[in-house]
Amino acid sequence: MKSIVSALLFCISSPLEGPDINSLKKKDLLTLGFMMFSIYFGAGNLIFPPALGQAAGDHTMLAMLGFMTTGIGLPLLGITAIALAGGEYVPLLRAKTWPLFATALLVILYLIIGPLFAMPRTGAVSFEIGIRPFLSEDQLGLGQFIYTAIFFSASYYLALNPNKIIDRVGKMLTPALLIVLLILFVQAFHAPLGNVLQPTGSYIESPFAQGFQDGYQTMDLLASIAIGALVANAVRLRGITDSRAIGVACLVSGLITVSLMAVVYGSLAYIGATSASVLAHSENGGQILSGAVGIFFGSGGNLLLAVIIALACLTTCCGITSSAAMFFNKLLKGRISYERLLLFSILFSFAASNVGLTQIIALAIPFLVTIYPLVIVFVILSLFDRFIGWRKSIYQGAMALTLIFSLIDGLHAAGLSSAPIHALLVEYIPFYAIMMGWVCPAIVGALVGFGVSLFQTAPVTVKEA
Repeated sequence: MKSIVSALLFCISSPLEGPDINSLKKKDLLTLGFMMFSIYFGAGNLIFPPALGQAAGDHTMLAMLGFMTTGIGLPLLGITAIALAGGEYVPLLRAKTWPLFATALLVILYLIIGPLFAMPRTGAVSFEIGIRPFLSEDQLGLGQFIYTAIFFSASYYLALNPNKIIDRVGKMLTPALLIVLLILFVQAFHAPLGNVLQPTGSYIESPFAQGFQDGYQTMDLLASIAIGALVANAVRLRGITDSRAIGVACLVSGLITVSLMAVVYGSLAYIGATSASVLAHSENGGQILSGAVGIFFGSGGNLLLAVIIALACLTTCCGITSSAAMFFNKLLKGRISYERLLLFSILFSFAASNVGLTQIIALAIPFLVTIYPLVIVFVILSLFDRFIGWRKSIYQGAMALTLIFSLIDGLHAAGLSSAPIHALLVEYIPFYAIMMGWVCPAIVGALVGFGVSLFQTAPVTVKEA
């Protein structure tokens, strides 16, 4: 942790060339922070903390510390890594690993957080929680079609011009979202739903560990690469060219983002913790929020919840849509325009949010289990890139062994693993039983890579630089 803090201080305090950093006013940085928060904070982020709070009961604080470690801490590490790289994180991934591997990893990542999984979920979840309570059973099919058509049309409009996404998202949608959340939280703290009960399940014995695992469900670390690139691009479009100035802007915006997320997560968990004595134990966080706002605001409660969900999902969707379209436009060297890629992504997401979403989610889970450890390992290593320097064998060793075990986990999540082999790995590989069997191999791979680097010579060009 001390090394991370030193790296942050170096990034902020090192002298910058030219007046670029002064070109960004405090208002600009606040707008960037709001935009980053709104893109991170989707419907899933609204659902998980209330469910955790209800199940954890009077252990909610410990559970939330674990949740925030992974749900906020890991995204902050991702944002910090991008800041230290001056916003140029994708080239760093390619330079430190293998170009083909980096491209494959990024393609899968952008497909998962884009049209394959996250984008369709924003439309479908916002309909299920925010709109469905107003409709009868025979109206659901047509209602979902109309709602998602409007939802994805709005997302397309917001993401159509990335030069204006800062103003449209950061200045308009995010303040509206925060105002609605503020109304809900003030009421929740002013008149709590009920008493906080005893914890249930895994939260009884290990609330921090369970909350730590729950934080993975946000998938915000995966989004950090896309969102960091989007913010870096937005800074460049404002005339900032110095890489360290871009890094500082990313870092300051990230700190604003995680501060807002911590307040919102904590408040949502408190609502969940006070709900069990009134609402009993619900199946998911959406039901908790729906019941809570119904009690707080009567007949207008569901309407308030619909506004919260719609704003949260819309801001997330337009941000990740823009990021994915920009990535594939650059990958394809402009052969397919940004606008056309955006349209393809929106149309696919619109179709998937109406039919087959469950199948798409099931298909995406093995990919998530496979690539998440790879992103975690690379982000942590890149935080110490100043010290690793030219020794890319450290990255390659850690990523290679992580890939082997993350692939095994992915096959297991897909139901394709061998039961005897799985039992053997659970017995002999530390943390494998909780799907973190890649941790020790990653450390071993990094050490092996360091050993290999001792027999290598630093490139002359790096020494001269």
